[in-house]
Amino acid sequence: MVNCIEIDGKKIDFSNKVVMGILNVTPDSFFDGGCYSSEVALRNRIDQILGEGADIIDLGAYSTRPGAPDVSVDEELKRLDVAMELIRRYHPDAIVSIDTFRSSVASAINRCFGPVIVNDISGGTMDPDMFDFVAESGLPYIMMHIQGTPETMQDNPEYDDVTLQVKAFFQQRVSMLAERGFSNLILDPGFGFGKRIEHNYKLLNEMDSLIDLGFPILVGVSRKSMIYKVIGGAPADALNGTTVLNTIALLRGASILRVHDVRQAVETVRLVKELVIRN
Repeated sequence: MVNCIEIDGKKIDFSNKVVMGILNVTPDSFFDGGCYSSEVALRNRIDQILGEGADIIDLGAYSTRPGAPDVSVDEELKRLDVAMELIRRYHPDAIVSIDTFRSSVASAINRCFGPVIVNDISGGTMDPDMFDFVAESGLPYIMMHIQGTPETMQDNPEYDDVTLQVKAFFQQRVSMLAERGFSNLILDPGFGFGKRIEHNYKLLNEMDSLIDLGFPILVGVSRKSMIYKVIGGAPADALNGTTVLNTIALLRGASILRVHDVRQAVETVRLVKELVIRN
C-alpha cells in the first residue's frame, strides 16, 4: 500500500489521514459559487481553510456541477491566478491542489507558482495530454472516476456493478501511467459524478475493494445530493450528513477527505483516529 505522495521533494504521509479544504473561485459551483469573488473574501477563505487545520487547499476555477457551462482556458487561468498569488504571498508553504482536467492549465500554474497537486475529475479522459504531462512533471495526480462529462454525467447513469466498473477503470488508467513510469497517485471514486444515489452508497460500502489497488483513496461527498436527497433539504442542510459519511469513509479506509467544512472534518479525523487507537 502506497501511503504517501511526493511534492517538491517533500512527502505527504496519509497514514494519519488528511483534510483537503475546498476553495471554489467560480460563480456557479453548487454550494459556494460566487462567495469568493473579491480579494478580501478570497484571503479570508484561504486563512480559514488553513487556520481550521486543512493539510491541502483544493483550488477550483471550473464548476463541474451537473450541467455547468464550459469555461475557457483563459478564464480558468485568470481565476486561478488571483487565488494562487494570494496563497503564495501569505502562505508560501501551503500545499495546493488544482482542480482541473486540462494539462495546459496545470502546466501554467506549475510554471508560474511552483509545484501543485493535479486534481483531475476526468481521470485523464478529457485531455489526452494529461498523462504525459504528469509523468513528465512528476506532479502528484488525483485520478477521479467519472461517467460521461459534467454536462452529461447525470443523464441516466447506468452500471452493471458500479464498484467493479470503477475499479476496472482505475486498473486500466493506473497501468497507462505505470507504462510512463509514474505512480505519484491518489484515487477518487468520484461520488456524484455520473452516479445515482444507490451507486454512491454501494461504492462507499465497498470501498475496501478500491483500497486493494494500493493507492490512497480520496473521498469527496461534502454537501452533495447523495446526502440531501436522502435526508431532505439542500446543500446548506447537509453538513451533519457530510460528517456522518466522512466518518464512515474513514472507517472504510479513506486517506483524504475533500470538504467545504474544514473544522468539522478535522474533528472527525481526530475522533476516528482515537477510536482506532483505543481498539
